[in-house]
Amino acid sequence: QVQLVESGGGLVQAGGSLRLSCAASGRTSSSYFMGWFRQAPGKEREFVAVISWSTGRTYYTDSVKGRFTISKDNAKKTVYLQMNSLKPEDTAVYYCAASAPSYTLYTLPTRHNDYGYWGQGTQVTVSV
Repeated sequence: QVQLVESGGGLVQAGGSLRLSCAASGRTSSSYFMGWFRQAPGKEREFVAVISWSTGRTYYTDSVKGRFTISKDNAKKTVYLQMNSLKPEDTAVYYCAASAPSYTLYTLPTRHNDYGYWGQGTQVTVSV
């Protein structure tokens, strides 16, 4: 099992920045990738970004490219999501996720079902 705890959400004005953190514990060696997803009211949960623990390879959804940066600290078993130039449409609950132990593909996982462990979520609200 892997436990994930997010922090860093809050209320920010459009154009501002926030940094989310996700601390992992437990059998983290069973998950090769860490991802961030978000879910806005009335919408499905969507992929935001992913990073490989071992190589640091990253991938982003188009709507956040150039504004968001995912990073990691292996020693702290923590993944970060730096969010700059925030827009009202970024408002959502942000979830950290660890890939399922069965996911061993080279391709970075972007689907909800590729992940086996989820955090409780942290609210990000961007005001106009």
